[in-house]
Amino acid sequence: MITCFIQYQIDPAKRAQFEEYSRRWGEAIPQCGADLVGYFSPHEGSSTLAYGVYNIESLAAYETYRATLAAHPLGKENYNFAQRERFILKEDRTFLKIASRPRLGAIAR
Repeated sequence: MITCFIQYQIDPAKRAQFEEYSRRWGEAIPQCGADLVGYFSPHEGSSTLAYGVYNIESLAAYETYRATLAAHPLGKENYNFAQRERFILKEDRTFLKIASRPRLGAIAR
C-alpha cells in the first residue's frame, strides 16, 4: 500500500471552488479504485496550501486508477472545472509508504 499526498497551491480568493472540487473527488475517487483519506483546505496559517490524500495498492494500480478517473464522468467534469476556474496554481504529488503505526488510543486523547 502506498499513500499519495497531493499538495496544492490555490488562489486564496477561490477557496470555495477548491472545496467544491474536493467534494466532487470525494465521490469520484472511491468509485475509481483508490481509498480516499480526504481533501484538506486552508483553515489557519497559510491561505494558499491545500492537500489531497489517498491510499492505493501500488504504482501500477495508480496508473490504472488515473486512467479510470480521467474517463469517469465526474472525473472529467472535475478536471474541466479546475481548468475553467483556475483556482489551482500549482500541484505536486508525492508517494509515500507508511513507516510506523499510530499508537492505539493516541487519537482519542
